[in-house]
Amino acid sequence: MSALDPAAPTAAPRDATAGAPAAPTGGPAEVLARDDPRRARRATGLLGTFNAAGVLVAADVHVARRLGALTGETRETVLLACALAVRAPRVGHVFSDLRTVADTTIVESEQTVDLSTLPWPAPDAWVREVAESPLCALGEEAPERRPLRLVGDRLYLDRYWAEERQVAEDLRALDVQAEGLDTAVLEDGLVRLFAPAAETAIERDDLQARAAATAVRRRLAVVAGGPGTGKTTTVGRLVALLLEQAEARGDQPPLIALAAPTGKAAARLQEALREAAAHLDVDPTVRTRIAELSASTVHRLLGWRPGSQSRFRHHRANRLPHDVVIVDESSMVSLSLMARLAEAVRPDARLVLVGDPGQLTSVEAGAVLGDVVASGLAGTVELQRVHRYGGRIGRLADAIRRGDGDATIAALREEGDEVRWLPVDVEAAPPAALAEVRDAALAAGGAVLDRARAGDGAGALRALGGFRLLCAHRRGPHGQRAWRGRVERWLREGLESFDPAGEWYVGRPLLVTENDEALRLYNGDTGIVVAGADGGVAAAFERGGGVVTLGPGRLGAVETVHAMTIHKSQGSQFDTVAVVVPPAGSPILTRELLYTAVTRASERVLVVGPEDAVRAAVARPAARASALRERLAAGS
Repeated sequence: MSALDPAAPTAAPRDATAGAPAAPTGGPAEVLARDDPRRARRATGLLGTFNAAGVLVAADVHVARRLGALTGETRETVLLACALAVRAPRVGHVFSDLRTVADTTIVESEQTVDLSTLPWPAPDAWVREVAESPLCALGEEAPERRPLRLVGDRLYLDRYWAEERQVAEDLRALDVQAEGLDTAVLEDGLVRLFAPAAETAIERDDLQARAAATAVRRRLAVVAGGPGTGKTTTVGRLVALLLEQAEARGDQPPLIALAAPTGKAAARLQEALREAAAHLDVDPTVRTRIAELSASTVHRLLGWRPGSQSRFRHHRANRLPHDVVIVDESSMVSLSLMARLAEAVRPDARLVLVGDPGQLTSVEAGAVLGDVVASGLAGTVELQRVHRYGGRIGRLADAIRRGDGDATIAALREEGDEVRWLPVDVEAAPPAALAEVRDAALAAGGAVLDRARAGDGAGALRALGGFRLLCAHRRGPHGQRAWRGRVERWLREGLESFDPAGEWYVGRPLLVTENDEALRLYNGDTGIVVAGADGGVAAAFERGGGVVTLGPGRLGAVETVHAMTIHKSQGSQFDTVAVVVPPAGSPILTRELLYTAVTRASERVLVVGPEDAVRAAVARPAARASALRERLAAGS
């Protein structure tokens, strides 16, 4: 790894000659206390000012200063641009646009920060100075490799520029017709697996059939759609079609890999396919092969090497052996992980990406699935018909996804119990205004506790999935920590038998916060502490369609989950969901956040938040700086 590689481990106003404004006398409120670990020690000038305002953290400053020292770059505006390029992937962007960054930067803070008062350099002069810097390579075709790459006004860390180009090239190379298809066998399978039959449990969905056919006919396919649109059902059928194709040719069954970004999502995919296989109208050997497929994380599929997040056993020079690679929850796959995956798939293999482009994206850089769907690649089919939840939740979710504020408010105001709206700000709301949320939490908590005290792990887990309270933030009055305490207080006051004494009290709902491969527990898994047969306690978790109980002493990183963040809930489903909408000014309140929260409910959703906050969320799509969509569309 080069010493100039910013991905490697790393340990005031600027002068008027470069055209940057002097720092204003007022300035933004400091949001990073002097003892905050995000505060860089001895940071001065522009780096110090933007660090104190919370735009930059210590790591951004340290990397910029280190790269400046290695190249002899001392100009404050250039070092600020470098720090912003380092910051960009940390907050989800692939690059930093120097012309718009002053207007688009947001800071997650419990204080109000007016970033317009910061001494942002004048864009024209700023771009010119960065272009002249030894830190930076210019344009798409410059052969030299430097820490930064400036393409127009877009400033990349060189690694992310290279990955964005590579992903576009690899996906376009796969976006071709597959060879050797038996069209008659395919058509027969489509009719048998997707044609309507009297009183079938799953009604015909022509888009599902088209998606499956596309995945058979092409080497790259994208099966997109919201919750309940039948993505996993479609995957099961397309696997059956691929197995039938091999049998018709007299070939060995294709080697199929199932993967997902997280262990939890991988386990859910495996279980869902196993369940779907039991209902397929196929030869028993095909049904058995589908049921026996196992799923893993994308990292494990690629051969993750301990101590590295970006180097794997499988890569361009050592491709995956699989004929078909199917990745569920692809919206959570970052640009870097997609780069590693795309280069590892054999040129003659199939890659099927499955996911919901309307949901929250990866916590790392990029919005790959959304970019791929929007680019118009030939192998993309977006499912529309919802089979899971009722009409009102579907209408609400669709209105949010489309960014239609009036339709969202209309859906919230409809009469009925499936969607309930409490148009209050929880920070100022009287207790009576939150009675519906309290009642739902108490009903679910009582059912969980009854079953946990009886030692019924399966029943307690089913009851735990009956209700979940979701928050956008971790901290503050609208955050998960505050609501966790509030729900626990409601349970203490409303349930005589609830006794949260000690760490491992019966009825304690658990959230796993780190993967534990030995126990097969994954970040985001939920469990419940239940009474044991010997008078002790055990922790019950779902596994493979059943329940496993573990001694609490074996558990590693877990926390109480009376409430959880919307990000942690992604990929989960609950009967009833209560969503705490933060104020309209919250920097993380977006359309995708609200859509993800609402679509976690299968039967009933309670939305808690004032109209201005709901409208702000719907009107604010998550904007991630990425050029992948245009690269895919343009073919470069």
